[in-house]
Amino acid sequence: MSIHPIEYRFFTEEMKRVWEEESKLQNWLTVEAALAKANAKLGIIPKDAAEEISKKSNTKFVKLERVKEIEEEIQHDLMAMVKALAEKCEGDAGKYVHVGATSYDIEDTAYALQFRDAIRIIEKNLNELKNVLLNLAEKHKKTICVGRTHGQHAAPTTYGMKFALYAAEIRRHLDRLEEAKKRILVGKMSGAVGTQASFGKKGIQIQKFVMEELGLEPVLISTQIIQRDRYAEVIWDLALIATTLEKIAKEIRNLQRTEIAELFEPFKEKQVGSSTMPHKRNPHKSERICGLARIVRSNVMPALENIPLEHERDLTDSSAERIIFPEAFILVDYMLKEMINILSGLEFNYNNIKKNLEKTKSLIMTEHLMLGLVKKGMGRQDAHELLRQASMKVVKEDKTLKEVLLKNEMIKKKFTEEELEWYLEPKNYLGTAVEQVENVIKKLKE
Repeated sequence: MSIHPIEYRFFTEEMKRVWEEESKLQNWLTVEAALAKANAKLGIIPKDAAEEISKKSNTKFVKLERVKEIEEEIQHDLMAMVKALAEKCEGDAGKYVHVGATSYDIEDTAYALQFRDAIRIIEKNLNELKNVLLNLAEKHKKTICVGRTHGQHAAPTTYGMKFALYAAEIRRHLDRLEEAKKRILVGKMSGAVGTQASFGKKGIQIQKFVMEELGLEPVLISTQIIQRDRYAEVIWDLALIATTLEKIAKEIRNLQRTEIAELFEPFKEKQVGSSTMPHKRNPHKSERICGLARIVRSNVMPALENIPLEHERDLTDSSAERIIFPEAFILVDYMLKEMINILSGLEFNYNNIKKNLEKTKSLIMTEHLMLGLVKKGMGRQDAHELLRQASMKVVKEDKTLKEVLLKNEMIKKKFTEEELEWYLEPKNYLGTAVEQVENVIKKLKE
């Protein structure tokens, strides 16, 4: 029976397969096969034994159920795999399984194979999300909306700016993962404490041959394990991705508030928002992303605490890693897919976008007016104070900024009514917003 929601609710089949027990077993077997080939190449074991080990290093022969039976007896999961593989090998090939290796030569190298598959899926989803955001940025580069700082109406911006900003952030995550792969897609064959003594003088060659067979880089140096700063880096990168997704989701949630209502998550025809309030259209997908981001970030702490193990290693990292690796990758993959679906079906209420743009009765244009007054010869601080007082009057008397300013003698001296109207028009105060969005689209599509 499933217990953890990544097993039955918050997952995609593609990523789940990477972390399933059978996949883990297959990766262990793949590393054992590579080790056997390397040992045979250097004359440590017979060539025909290596061929038999390689042939049987497959879950078609080595069954998960059998490995678990042996583990129940011996209380060691990796050694259970070794025994299960050995008993499937014909002749005397079985006695050459795992020659020279310690458990974590196999386990840590197999982790690299899992990370490679998992990162490939994350990268694919990040690229898809980036493209969705770039399409939205292109479509809405001239969709003017009110910008908000400190939760208050600030100055005009565009929806294209929002989406381009997110796309650029997603691109940085792709860059980070590309960098992290140099440090995480590595394996080792270094023995019990890292000296490679169990491989004699051929340890460096063994390690080199195994990693060439697997398409991995060999570590420069290790103890019994690959050092966990490498793994902490990729968990940190996943936490950063999750937090960007939360950032986008939070913006959607806020913009979907009844009082704002500028855009909405997609909502299916028969979808229910509340069990008791029929009118509700809750942004539950975005809320789910925000909640799951907390879980992904929580995995950073054990990943960091796994770095300072005792001496050449202890086992305190192992139990935590069995949880945080699949959990972080599966949840981030799911969150990426959710966000792609949300953004692909995003609904805009253009009437409310316009209504909110006009909500402050042109107060969002005071910076534009202040700079216009400076151009007309007024000091910047004097212009700021004039417009601050006018703004207070707009709020107190419930008038438009134009109405208040047309009664101000200083304004009448500086601006004609037509000039004033030009300064109060949001489309005339977008700076390089459209150009910036176009630059982002061009850069990220290169």
